[in-house]
Amino acid sequence: MSGLSDRVARINDVLCAVNALEWDTRVMMPRGGAESRGHQIATLKGLAREMILDPALADAADAARHGGDPLEREAAASVAEAIAYHARIPADLLRRKAERSALAGAAWAEARARSDFALFLPHLEAMVALSRETAAALGGAGHPYDPMVDLFEPGETAASLDAFFGTLRAGIRPILDVALGRPKPRTDFLARDYPVEGQQRFARHVAAWLGYDFDRGRLDTAVHPFEISQTRSDVRITSRWPRDYLPMSIFGTIHETGHALYEQGADPVLVRSAHTTDLRGLYAVAGTSFGMHESQSRLLENHVGRSRGFWEVHFGMLRDIFPDQLSDVSVDEFVAAVNRVEPGFIRVEADELTYDLHIMLRVRLEVAMMEGALAPADLPAAWNEGMRADLGLDPPDDARGCLQDVHWSHGYMGSFPTYTIGNVTAAQIMDRLRRAAAGLDAALAAGDLEPLRARLSEAVWRKARRQPRAALVAGLGGDAGDPRPYLEHLRSRFAAT
Repeated sequence: MSGLSDRVARINDVLCAVNALEWDTRVMMPRGGAESRGHQIATLKGLAREMILDPALADAADAARHGGDPLEREAAASVAEAIAYHARIPADLLRRKAERSALAGAAWAEARARSDFALFLPHLEAMVALSRETAAALGGAGHPYDPMVDLFEPGETAASLDAFFGTLRAGIRPILDVALGRPKPRTDFLARDYPVEGQQRFARHVAAWLGYDFDRGRLDTAVHPFEISQTRSDVRITSRWPRDYLPMSIFGTIHETGHALYEQGADPVLVRSAHTTDLRGLYAVAGTSFGMHESQSRLLENHVGRSRGFWEVHFGMLRDIFPDQLSDVSVDEFVAAVNRVEPGFIRVEADELTYDLHIMLRVRLEVAMMEGALAPADLPAAWNEGMRADLGLDPPDDARGCLQDVHWSHGYMGSFPTYTIGNVTAAQIMDRLRRAAAGLDAALAAGDLEPLRARLSEAVWRKARRQPRAALVAGLGGDAGDPRPYLEHLRSRFAAT
């Protein structure tokens, strides 16, 4: 192993230890451990920062840049970016952010359970202040939101997102009008009593069928579902199991499985390279952007998991697990129900067509908080006003309003746009794969995932850690900035005549 690879591998080991602690924080840690956990994570992140800023790493990167190994030269460029990033972020800021995040996550979970925004407010104020401090340290002449979103989706800005979302909103609105004007499918059976053990049994079955390797992963319970990895050999997912709403566990599991397949499917040659880790943001998360990562979860969740072919294969097992709850339900009724269009309060339970309106609201709010136009104390009122304007709904409480997402408690200011970017990218990838393989749709309609899984493995999962999202889509013959494949997908599913 070369000097550069050896140093980067050790940095990655530290960051993967951070992820192991993050997983424990959100899955198993007792509530009282939040403060000490924050110190532990801050210590490890500080250690990783010191390793990144060690002059010997820059020397190793410089040597690799002029060496003969193409992968080493590529890694050297990533290392240079990491060094430049961390040279601008003070150690004290990194420590304070890590310590506050652990406390904020615990406070958010309690506030959400009690539907009490006041419990979370001081932590939100602190995380917004820390995000603004981070943006100032990173610099730039643009909007204070720009450096934050660039951490998650390089190249995007508040202005570019505003234009992009404006185009999408204009395209989605007429499709939504048509869909809302159609007869509503039957959905009463989705809210019957579904014991947790049965939901977990079905979720494990679906994850394995999609390709998730349980020898390199596990499925657990979290307040807010997530995926997290410690290299491709240890990729963990979580879901949640409300007894009175079956789709949450099913589609939450499919969504996180999409993230996991992206991680487990990485080219093994990259496992101990700089590309195992996003060094700039100190996350042991592979890939070139969160939007690229999100595209794989949304692709499986929506293009596969909501298809009739998928349920032709799996509905029988679901009905066997829940015979009393689903004895009077046909596969056609079930498919119609999980594809219904009905504005709702909860983003992770939203239908495919209104989902992006949830994202656009969150982005408006975090942009406003970053620029100081919205005080965190005014978030609930601004949230509720946005829900009324965008979806015609008035949230009955903060748990179903501004407290429903975990992201801001972790300081992920700037991450929400990547969900919609992921939706658009998923449609672009599916469009290009269909053009390259005429039988892909027929296989999916027959419940055969293998042709799609093989193409995703070769065209996306093995490459996406190395190729930026735009380059990967361009390599398939598409345009990452073109929303038309996504709008056409929505139109064909929800507004076809």
